[in-house]
Amino acid sequence: MGIYDVPAGMLIEEAAKDFKTRVKKPAFTDYVKTGSHKERVPNNPDWFFTRMGAVLYRTYKEGNLGTGRLRTYFGGRKNRGVKPEKKAKASGKILRTCLQMLEKEGLVKKDKKGRKVTPKGEKFLFEKSKIVQVVFNESLKKKKISADEDAQKRIANRKAAEQKAQAAPAVPAQKGMKPMAPQGVPNANAQHHSSQQAQKAQDGAHAQAQGNAPQHKHDDGRGRTEAKKA
Repeated sequence: MGIYDVPAGMLIEEAAKDFKTRVKKPAFTDYVKTGSHKERVPNNPDWFFTRMGAVLYRTYKEGNLGTGRLRTYFGGRKNRGVKPEKKAKASGKILRTCLQMLEKEGLVKKDKKGRKVTPKGEKFLFEKSKIVQVVFNESLKKKKISADEDAQKRIANRKAAEQKAQAAPAVPAQKGMKPMAPQGVPNANAQHHSSQQAQKAQDGAHAQAQGNAPQHKHDDGRGRTEAKKA
């Protein structure tokens, strides 16, 4: 199992646990922030060991790294009040101290440009990745089991709701209310009413047709005209 086959966060945390037992953190780490873009010191009292693990992992992944590139990577946006936010670099003192302590442990070494991971450092990360892989597989199994249990519960609840709906008695009609016809079945009263309306419309059209019959004008010889129906 390789280093990239496990989550980076879990690998860094596992490396930080090892650093906590073999490295003594500097005294200033209890009072400083990780950069000017931060408003408070870290809440985790062991944050320095986590930063060491992150620096080691980043050096292994990116290759030759120096303090400048690490400051850019670990930096963030700085809140400037009403002004727009601006990119700020991380503290160089902390990162430089991490590199120096990793170099003392033999995990990194100086190169032409910056520092790179030694074979010992690569072996260290590889061993920690094996431990993380076991924990990660167990967490995946637990998630799968919990997901299956949730799916079974949802299916059981759906079946119970369907059975309850089928076993529920029909609601009796109240006094003074006509029973409603089921959907898709025409009501007899509605059919009768519609037929009456159609008959009335037909009668009205017939009467209008008779009233609009063409008329002929007739002169009675006195200059008056009388209308006669055709």
